[in-house]
Amino acid sequence: MLFDLQGKRRRLVQGTYLVLAILMGGGLVLFGVGSGDISGGLFDAITGNDSNSGSAVNSAVNNRIKRDQKALQINPNNQAALADLVRSHYQLAADDADVNTGAFGEQGKEELAKADGAWKRYVNVANKPSDSLASLMLQAYSEGGLNKPADAAKAAELIASARPSPQAYLTLTTYAAKAGQTRIAKLAGLKAVDLAPKNQKKLVQQQVDAAQAQAQIGAGGGTPSSGSGSSSSG
Repeated sequence: MLFDLQGKRRRLVQGTYLVLAILMGGGLVLFGVGSGDISGGLFDAITGNDSNSGSAVNSAVNNRIKRDQKALQINPNNQAALADLVRSHYQLAADDADVNTGAFGEQGKEELAKADGAWKRYVNVANKPSDSLASLMLQAYSEGGLNKPADAAKAAELIASARPSPQAYLTLTTYAAKAGQTRIAKLAGLKAVDLAPKNQKKLVQQQVDAAQAQAQIGAGGGTPSSGSGSSSSG
């Protein structure tokens, strides 16, 4: 029988299957199947690796943070260093986030607080703050993170200004309403509807109404105000 293997023939077939396993594993990596880093499973079984890549990545991130802090000692307004601090602390925070809910743990929130400090310094000195960094901070300020709807609204306004779309202004509507910034929420809602395709305006209006109603139920934590920041009507 085929699998009744003895002696040299058995060793030959074992070697053949090992080569096939390596080739299949390599093919999965090359074609992007599974995770982006080559760790775990077949690769670790062959090499004896115990998946310590996360520690190496965190070590590299911490080294970047130290480098950025040294750069800021020389120039406190170094935009590149401040921007990199935001990314670095957010990256460390993401390691302590629930993969199902996106909620950050206590250690993650400590890193988000550091990202928050670097972000606010960065915004104060940047001529044109990065909307990609604002997208990270929008997640940082969300309910699963620092839960700061007013700061989330500012980040959402920056994103909407850089990349205007119905969804961007709907997001701004949501966080501004949660922060009690009723004027900004109203203007952002009008802009969301205005940017929507004709056949979707009714749906977007319903989403705007739902976002504002949900905020009034008590999802946010801001103090009611007319809101700060530039008008989002343009």
